[in-house]
This record gives sequence, structure tokens and C-alpha cells, in this order.
Amino acid sequence: MSGTETIDFDSFPVARKGNQFQDFSEGAVFDHHWGRTVTDGDNAVFSTATCNWNPMHLNAEFARAHGHDDVVVNPMLVLCTVVGLSVEDLSEIGGPFLGMEHVRFHRPVYPGDTLTARSTVIETRSSDSRPKVGIVTWHTEAHNQHGDLVVDYQRTNLVAKRREPKPEQEG
Repeated sequence: MSGTETIDFDSFPVARKGNQFQDFSEGAVFDHHWGRTVTDGDNAVFSTATCNWNPMHLNAEFARAHGHDDVVVNPMLVLCTVVGLSVEDLSEIGGPFLGMEHVRFHRPVYPGDTLTARSTVIETRSSDSRPKVGIVTWHTEAHNQHGDLVVDYQRTNLVAKRREPKPEQEG
């Protein structure tokens, strides 16, 4: 480009990602993308930014004195990372987050562990008060690189319904 040309961003096609309400059925399983390796830096920045000064997350010698090989990754970072892994498949289209239940941390995560996740649809229903959305609940499990379950939970979101095509008008 010569510097005087402009780019017509409106000419690029919209690449929609994510699923809509009709794409979810009870029992459907979503293996979320490639996973995420959690680093020591991720853990230190997250813990400090959230004012979580627990020495288990920031002091390797303290963690070793309590039976760990290294600092333990802040469990809230683990949870946020796993939710992030699931967004593209479950809620990227948009819709309010309604909550999480039954969050269980099964084993510690250490810097260098790679987390992968999968979600199973456990309930779908139309919203009584908002006809353009449905309510979906998933059970998500995350494992480390050894296949060990590290966290699981249930999450519920409002999910947009696919718009029905408008009937063609006669005339």
C-alpha cells in the first residue's frame, strides 16, 4: 500500500463463531480447543492483580514446606482459564452469564501444567420471559496433561436463539 489507500473493512465477511441455542441438546459433548499451559508468570500476575497474597501461590519455599513441588497455581486462575477455554463453543454468541454451581477443585495445578476442557450439555430450556433466548446449563471438566481431573463445575448462560427467516411477502 502506498499510504494513501484506505481499507474497506466493511468488505470483509463476518466470521461468526460460537453456537446458538438450537445447537445445544442434552447430552451433547464439546471438546474445547487446544488447551492452555499455565505459567509461573500467569500465576504471579493473576494473584497479585487480585490481591491474593496467599504464600502458597507466590512463595515456592512455602509451598515446598507444605508438600508441594512448586507454588500452587491460584485456583481462581485455574477456574478462569477453564471458563475461557469453553467460551468459543458455549457462549461466544453472547448472552448473560447466569452463574456457576458445584465448583470442585480436585487437585492442585502447578506452573507448566497444560489444561484441557470438555463440556456436556445437561439442560436446555426456552426462557419464559425472553422468547429470543434459551437457557443452557453445561457440566465442564478440566484435566491436566496427565489426564488428571483438576476442576469441574456447572455453568448456566442465556444463549441467543437462531432467528427464523422472515416469510417472503407476496406482492
